[in-house]
Amino acid sequence: MIVIEKCGKTEHEAIESALKELGATRDEVEIEILEESSRGLFGIIGGKQARVKVTKKYNYGEEAKSFISKIFDKMNVQVEIEVEEDSDKIRIDLKGDNMGLLIGHRGETLDSLQYLTSLVINKGKENYKRVLLDTENYRQKRERALEKLAKRLAQKVKRTGRRVVLEPMNPYERRILHFTLQDDPHVITYSEGEEPYRKVVIALK
Repeated sequence: MIVIEKCGKTEHEAIESALKELGATRDEVEIEILEESSRGLFGIIGGKQARVKVTKKYNYGEEAKSFISKIFDKMNVQVEIEVEEDSDKIRIDLKGDNMGLLIGHRGETLDSLQYLTSLVINKGKENYKRVLLDTENYRQKRERALEKLAKRLAQKVKRTGRRVVLEPMNPYERRILHFTLQDDPHVITYSEGEEPYRKVVIALK
């Protein structure tokens, strides 16, 4: 959070000077009038300048982009970062060469960067914003693959009558499996084990 004080012949002049220095618009700041301007006697003697305090509001999207940029700068990797922000979450899309390295095994590297970004931008803040980090549409592709996997294994359980235990997955991926099969009349899903080795189980009802 950046705070500056500025003086001017009028409140408007002081505010505009502060906005110019901050590189911000009025919507992006909070303004406090510390001293109002006065013209003085005959508009000449004893006049007083206005003094204002302008505080740039915390911007989750800017902080996220800055944090991720610093990481890739240290890695000497060129990445284009696109950020979309709404009231409760931030969507970040990364574009560049060799994004497969960023994704990692089953998205582990991408998940780690997403987690770290969330920690950084939400630290000490009252309002929590969820971070959704993606590249090359990996999240959607992974979601579709998990949906297909869930349906295929559900058919196997129905055919053999034996439960199936999947490999450990993060909470997000487990939710996809549970959601995909929640309306199936013949099978149930549940999780077992402790993090980070918690697994989804598909079994007959």
